[in-house]
Amino acid sequence: MTATESTTAEAVVALSDVRKTYELGGTVTALDDVSLSLAEGSYTAVMGPSGSGKSTLLNLIGGLDTPDDGNVRVGGQNLGAASEQERATVRGTEIGFVFQTFNLMPRLTAVENVALPLVFDGWDRTERLDRAREVLDRVGLGDRYDHEPAQLSGGQRQRVAIARALAPDPSILLADEPTGNVDTDTGAGIMELLAEINNAGNSILLVSHSRRIAEHAERIVHIRDGLIEEIETVTPEVA
Repeated sequence: MTATESTTAEAVVALSDVRKTYELGGTVTALDDVSLSLAEGSYTAVMGPSGSGKSTLLNLIGGLDTPDDGNVRVGGQNLGAASEQERATVRGTEIGFVFQTFNLMPRLTAVENVALPLVFDGWDRTERLDRAREVLDRVGLGDRYDHEPAQLSGGQRQRVAIARALAPDPSILLADEPTGNVDTDTGAGIMELLAEINNAGNSILLVSHSRRIAEHAERIVHIRDGLIEEIETVTPEVA
């Protein structure tokens, strides 16, 4: 077993002896016997070089892929043994995705983009638009409800994407290079927002190549060649 993290808090995500391989002109081992636990309300960053297994880890936790061996539990559901419909349900209720490229629908307004995942959860139109406005207010975009993505700055688009991820009230946010497409100052604002979200109780798993970004988390999981090399506790800066 490469690495494990124990905690007295309830685990919102737990990986046990997870192995994942791909056939790419030969067998490539993306994750090799990985165990990891993410506590409820925790803030964890994952760092590693390209090809280290970061994206595979995120995809498995997000229910976008399944392990060859081992268990991936999210919100008590073993995703490896779940059907596609069961994984989709977990993705819709337990997990919020924040992507580097925003992935907003260009012809929808901010409020419509944020409300979109609630359509698949069966919310009626009035309820989902009310919820979308609520989370847009939370991320500081209460004056941008009716703006389409092309009318927003990069930082505002990422805030819309974060609001969309928060709309179903997930137990964990998966953020893949969330500052990768914005400038440094805007990125700092995004990281402040993620810290506020974490302080409000949402768990966050952040993937980043940047040490500066990763240090916003409480701990950093260092991964290389499909193995967890180290789980580092981040020491907060003293003001």
